[in-house]
Amino acid sequence: MISTVIFPAFFPIAAAVLGLVLGSFSNVCIHRYVHGESIVLPASHCPLCRHTLAWWENIPLISYLLLRGRCRACREAIHWRYPVVEAISGLWALLLALAFGFSPAFAVYLLFGQILIIISFIDLELFILPDVYTLPGSAAALAAAVFVLDLPWATSLAGAVVGGGAFLALQQGYKWLKGREGLGTGDIKLMVLLGALLGWQALPLVVFMAAVSALAVSLLYLRRAGSQGLQTAVPFGPFLSLGGMLYILCGPQIWHWYMGF
Repeated sequence: MISTVIFPAFFPIAAAVLGLVLGSFSNVCIHRYVHGESIVLPASHCPLCRHTLAWWENIPLISYLLLRGRCRACREAIHWRYPVVEAISGLWALLLALAFGFSPAFAVYLLFGQILIIISFIDLELFILPDVYTLPGSAAALAAAVFVLDLPWATSLAGAVVGGGAFLALQQGYKWLKGREGLGTGDIKLMVLLGALLGWQALPLVVFMAAVSALAVSLLYLRRAGSQGLQTAVPFGPFLSLGGMLYILCGPQIWHWYMGF
C-alpha cells in the first residue's frame, strides 16, 4: 500500500536522475563519434590532457559545478556541451515522467529522445546526421510504434514513407531550382524515423514547430552576427528533433486546441 502511494510521486525524480545519467552517456556518444573514437575504450578522460576521470568527476551536472567547469588536471575549460546535454536529457526524462508516468510509452520516448539528442549535437558540430543512428533508429521506431505504442502499422509505415518522401522531394526540387544542395540526406532519414514513430498525422505539426524554431534561432543569430550571418549554414536536424520531441509532449493537445478554436 505504501509503495503504491510513494512510487508515483517519486518516479519523476527517479526519471530525472536516470535522464541525467543517460545524458552523460549521450555526451560520450557525441564526443567519440565526432572524434572517431570507440564509445567503449578508453575510459572517460579529458579530451585535451587525457587525464582519466575519477568517479566523482563523472557525476552528471554536479561534477561540472564542483570542478567549476574546468579539468582538474590541466585546468582547461570543459566544453559547454557536456552540462547542456545532461540538463536537456534530465529535463526530457522528467517531462516524460510527468506526461506518461511509469509506462511503456515513457521507456520508448526516453530512448528515442536520447537518439534525437545525440544526432542533434553531432549535426551541430559536423552537419551530419549519422546513419549509425538514423537507419537502425528508423527500423526500431517502426517496431516500437506498432508493438509498444499500439500505433496502427499502416499509420506508422505511411509516416515513414510520407516523411522521407516529402523531404526527398524538397531536396531534389531545391537542387533542380538552385543547382546545389539545400537539404541534407540525413534530414530525409530523420523524417523517416519521426514519421515511423509518430505516424503521418503528426508530421505537419512536427515540421511546423521545427520551421518556427529554426526561423526564430536564425533571426536571433542574424541579429547578433550581422550580414556575415547570411553566409552561415544552419543544420535543420536539431530543429526537426525538437519538433518531434515537442509533439511527443504536447502535440495531441495542440491539435485538439486548434480544431476547437
